[in-house]
Amino acid sequence: MSPLEEAGYLPGLGPESIGRRVVEHRAWGETVAVALPDLTGDQAEALCRHVRTRARETLRRMETGRIVAAIDRASACLLDRTHPLRRKAEALLPVVTGYDRETVRLGLTSYLKTFRRPQLLRFLAEDFSNPGVLDGFQPAVKGGLVRARGPDLLLHVWAGNVPALPLWSLVSGLLVKAGTVGKLASAEPLTAGWFAQLIAEADAELGECLAITWWKGGEGGSEAVFLTQAECVMAYGGNDTLAALRAKVPVTTRFLPHGHRIGFAMIAREALDSRRAGPLARLAAQDVVRYEQQGCYAPQMLFVERGGSVAPHEFARHLAHELAAVASRHPRRRLDPGEGAAIAAWRSAHEMRALDGGATLLGDPADPWSVVLLDAAVALSPSGLNRSVAVVAVDDLAEVPALVAPHRVHLQTAGIAAAPARLMALADDLAGIGVTRISAIGRMTAPEAGWHHDGRFSLLDLVTMTEIEAGAEAAAEGFAPYAD
Repeated sequence: MSPLEEAGYLPGLGPESIGRRVVEHRAWGETVAVALPDLTGDQAEALCRHVRTRARETLRRMETGRIVAAIDRASACLLDRTHPLRRKAEALLPVVTGYDRETVRLGLTSYLKTFRRPQLLRFLAEDFSNPGVLDGFQPAVKGGLVRARGPDLLLHVWAGNVPALPLWSLVSGLLVKAGTVGKLASAEPLTAGWFAQLIAEADAELGECLAITWWKGGEGGSEAVFLTQAECVMAYGGNDTLAALRAKVPVTTRFLPHGHRIGFAMIAREALDSRRAGPLARLAAQDVVRYEQQGCYAPQMLFVERGGSVAPHEFARHLAHELAAVASRHPRRRLDPGEGAAIAAWRSAHEMRALDGGATLLGDPADPWSVVLLDAAVALSPSGLNRSVAVVAVDDLAEVPALVAPHRVHLQTAGIAAAPARLMALADDLAGIGVTRISAIGRMTAPEAGWHHDGRFSLLDLVTMTEIEAGAEAAAEGFAPYAD
């Protein structure tokens, strides 16, 4: 049996009183046992009370710069490969999530750099023209004064197995001075708790204003307590899961859902010459491979324009070659039966199309990747994930918005390789059918600091604005000691 790793971060609760549910994760010939916190309803209520009280008493008075400094120090610790928690992350996360060690190492470093001080300040500036509104009343452009306040208790319900992904919303809550409780995803239950510990080491008072816990969804008990105590719930997961969760949240509670999305890429003929096509295929392969298309921004279909020096079928072979090369450096994680069945069903559907000459399958079913070339312009559709991707040949990229529009409610990220004028024209059309993020190929799975998740404001959506109208400010002058 491997050593037991305790997940979560629970200030104000005696560790000896906390129940634990042990879950074992196995990958790469190793086993990691994780003890998830399993709170009673009374403990959940006590935890909410502790976080809310400390947030009101201390977090509200903290300057935003102090919070930024603590997050920066915590991020610096996890970026330091000699730090004990970073070493633990590199050792345990590959076993817990199934991703290979190099993918985890590189992914952690890339992602954590998003939470250094310069990026955090950019994050604040993106949503607030004057971030000082988080610290007190500031002059409003229209007159009067305005300030922003986060909720006393913000609940995050996380999902998925991408390492450290919960840090985005966790940091957002801290930046708006919200008392924060996070619910761990069973598939990656470690990083959020480690980050909370590092926040507490960087700033002990701030560390009392957040907690990381877990419960089994749908079992009532502590779940009902957290959902009724929170003023705002930010939740991630499939649409069915989010709908069920929304039904349990009081109607007066702000609910911010982030459901599953589908990403795609577009490659223009001017990007398809003998010099650019190979490197571009390598970048596209990186977007496909990184975390096995589990993130909502990974491409599942690539629309490739005819008329370039390199034809779509040649580009598809470049992509297949790059996916095969990456597999030797970054082995695909072991698939569960459902994931394997999804790829098999996806390949089978395209094999039927290949009988009519409309598709070409590259790669053997035993390969850890699959590429299909579709000769006709077809509508966007999900792939089997886990390194399965379709390359669709189109006569003109201007056709693509109509092909992806049926998935409007699920659209988010589009990667584009095109000349500037075409990029702007395509971006305008894509914005009209619901795409909210346009990136370079190779950067689809690495959003920039301050990006607008699903087209929303990461910080502004969390706050309530209070205004002192210009009339009230002027009227106050009449009651000042110097007025007579």
